[in-house]
Amino acid sequence: MSLDKRLGQRFLPYGANYLDWSDMHELREAVGHGVLFRYQTESESIASRLERRVSQRLGAAHVLAVHNCTEALRLALISTRPRTGALVHIPAVTFVAVAGAVLSSGLVPVLVDVDDSLSLDATLLPQDTERVIVAHMEGTVAPLPEGVPYVVEDCAQALGGRFPDGRHAGTAGYAGTFSFHHNKVLTSGEGGLIVTGDPDAWATMRCYHDHGSARVPGRYPTWNADAHYGENFVTSEGVAAIQFQQFRHLDELLAGLERMHALAMDELPDRSGLEVLPRAPGDVKISLRFRCESRELRDTAVATLTERGIANWTLDKYFLPAHPVLAGRRSLYADGFPWSLAPAGLPLALSRDGFARTRDLLDRTLCVPLSPELPEQEQVLAVKAVRQALEAV
Repeated sequence: MSLDKRLGQRFLPYGANYLDWSDMHELREAVGHGVLFRYQTESESIASRLERRVSQRLGAAHVLAVHNCTEALRLALISTRPRTGALVHIPAVTFVAVAGAVLSSGLVPVLVDVDDSLSLDATLLPQDTERVIVAHMEGTVAPLPEGVPYVVEDCAQALGGRFPDGRHAGTAGYAGTFSFHHNKVLTSGEGGLIVTGDPDAWATMRCYHDHGSARVPGRYPTWNADAHYGENFVTSEGVAAIQFQQFRHLDELLAGLERMHALAMDELPDRSGLEVLPRAPGDVKISLRFRCESRELRDTAVATLTERGIANWTLDKYFLPAHPVLAGRRSLYADGFPWSLAPAGLPLALSRDGFARTRDLLDRTLCVPLSPELPEQEQVLAVKAVRQALEAV
């Protein structure tokens, strides 16, 4: 692939650049065994090996592989054994799947405004808040609210991130969830993980994700006398094998992001009207984030970068107050479930200004992805291309 092409639109983001047939030892093993269901293998499943590897890499006590991150969020919420209609506070800026996970669990989302970093503003939470989902957006490791019994960390965009005290993102709250969608740090197309330090929560999650079964690997599923119902979120050996391969490259990928981010911070123009937003040491630096002085300047920068074949994106699509799922409060159930269970008189949106400041921040924010797979010299050229484009705005 030519350098010009590699500096352009990212058809293969992040982990996809590290997919390599010659490195797919686990996938070949799974196919060779002819058994792709994790609980039917004669020896330890690749899914179990993946969970152990993740546990060691992230310092997580318990890990469970599932189909996707939305299911992981649902498992985290259901394992708290809530009442239907219970409130779950979520950030006003995140992917709609977070709200979808709440609603499909029979719970009601409450939108909480964000701070300047676009992380949930914990100062807006009521004192009696029981359940909060904190999203580590764009690799930014957000602080967690204190005094809340169930804090779920959505780490879909922050695999490998760390808090200032050294703990990995996902391991500081009640549970942490991770995504392996195509556009994430590592990818298996789809796929998810949930981690927790609570052994009882993990046992509940494990049973629920397999029809309520207390399955013993290699045997037909069994149920305890006090079994509850569940669903089928069980991952396959094929997906787990690809994730295993991806984890071999996590440190390499994170180092490439760090290197290119450092290069960019030295090279990018210091110009009026365009601020490069800082990154904390523990953030996963998946992109350069810019805050423009106006929506018009942001849109001009987008047009210029796009015209020059430089990938970029905006964050408008993450503004949940305007999303039809939240704004319309529609339901496929005839009685409007679970919106119909929302406590009367309680606000389902918490903001000091009706989200006006947040809307303005999103209107002026621009992101340019980094390329961890490129050699350093090509990263230098890529950064210069971004700089030249922004200087021309």
